[in-house]
Amino acid sequence: MSKVAIIDQCAGSDIRAESPLHHVSVPSAAANPGVVLEQKPFLGHMTLRGNAADEAFCAAIQQMLGVALPVQPSALVHDASGENSIQWISPDEWLIVVPGGREFEIETALHQAYSGHFAIVTVSGGQTLLTLSGPNALDVLHKSTVYDVHPRNFPVGKGITSNFAKATAIIRRPSEDVWELIVRRSFSDYCYSWLVDASREYGVSVKV
Repeated sequence: MSKVAIIDQCAGSDIRAESPLHHVSVPSAAANPGVVLEQKPFLGHMTLRGNAADEAFCAAIQQMLGVALPVQPSALVHDASGENSIQWISPDEWLIVVPGGREFEIETALHQAYSGHFAIVTVSGGQTLLTLSGPNALDVLHKSTVYDVHPRNFPVGKGITSNFAKATAIIRRPSEDVWELIVRRSFSDYCYSWLVDASREYGVSVKV
């Protein structure tokens, strides 16, 4: 077990939380929306750094999340419940996304299971996750990023970091019909406004 001091960074249940998009205006929902835009606020986001060649490190991650550590570039994996995911960011960096409030539990479990060199940092307050779905979701992405998001180049289970409009975002495809965007809190209202505007021609339904 690691001897590193661990601090629970999650606010208590008595603290009123506000999502990054709590202040935005929501357009009237289209009758038959081509795009459905939804924010999934208050998820737990964690940055993990470690050595993928260390079998003990990989085993500890699998024990903690229920999925194997992805070692292929741009790989995104989910556990059986679909609630916990881990994404390859670079050869020694991953992004973990879990239900909100689990960050301290996961960090503690990892320190108990593995005593080697690694770093895990909670970044939940600094970013948020948006989902895009609907028959025209891909059209909106084509407008918004220079990265090739055509399904032949962007299969289910892939996630990348790229330009998005005039900001940056992590773009992920967890399932056939859903795309995810993880954006910094400081860019969230800009990215939200961009997405609403880019979706208007197809009809848009928004939930934030």
